[in-house]
Amino acid sequence: MTTQTIDPTRSVPARAVGGPRKFVRDTHLVMTRELRPVLRDPFSVVFGMIQPLVFLGLFGPLLVGSLGGQAESTVGASVWQWFVPSILVMTALFGTTTVGANLLFEFQTGAHERMLVTPLSRPSLLVGRALKEMAPLAAQAVIIVAVMIPFGFELYPLGALVGLVLLAVFGIGIGSLSYALAIAVRKQEWMFWAVQQTVIFPLMILSGMLLPLETGPGWMQVASKFNPLTYLVDAERALFAGGIGTVEAAGGWVAALLTVLVGLTVGIRSMRRSAG
Repeated sequence: MTTQTIDPTRSVPARAVGGPRKFVRDTHLVMTRELRPVLRDPFSVVFGMIQPLVFLGLFGPLLVGSLGGQAESTVGASVWQWFVPSILVMTALFGTTTVGANLLFEFQTGAHERMLVTPLSRPSLLVGRALKEMAPLAAQAVIIVAVMIPFGFELYPLGALVGLVLLAVFGIGIGSLSYALAIAVRKQEWMFWAVQQTVIFPLMILSGMLLPLETGPGWMQVASKFNPLTYLVDAERALFAGGIGTVEAAGGWVAALLTVLVGLTVGIRSMRRSAG
């Protein structure tokens, strides 16, 4: 009978022990940690609603006027049923793409390095941070929908709830990519905002989020087919209209899950390299 000796200097893999329950617990810990500043200053949530309300109040009527007689055939009977889900997607996109900006601040204080030496699972650090951005969005969505109902927006509660869950899933993937970007440019912080702004606006325009692409040139319509945000926007419009089992909703889930897969893969690899 042989005795196996264990080398105490051998590094323990960062793989989480405890399975899904530990992952959920770790994610909750990270999310609540990130939410504390928001809870101490709830005015930031209210202030964050200014931009979406401005878009709804100014861009919505302009959209109807620009489409003229083609409005109903392009965006449907109600422009708000088409436009409100787009604004919620835009708000989620802006929020989750700034996950890395918060990380840049933690690099300066050393908080990121301290988090990496804790027994928290690596995916929970990414998921928890992204869900922190989605929590204020849920409160903002309730207020935005309540404001728009008197103007003709029709609420389908179940579809809206599924739509918010879909946004959260997609947000995890985008937040993870933002996290990886912050690690990559940690010594050049200005580069984070340069990349974020360069990428986010073409994605928004080519998704048909603000203007219908049916009236645009052919090359834009073709490019939109390769944009995952296109399928998310179409899915949100279908879900908020009550179409839970539609093809558009299914396409949105496929796009969201692929984004999560890519985001978590890139984010975890970046995290491990930064800790090495």
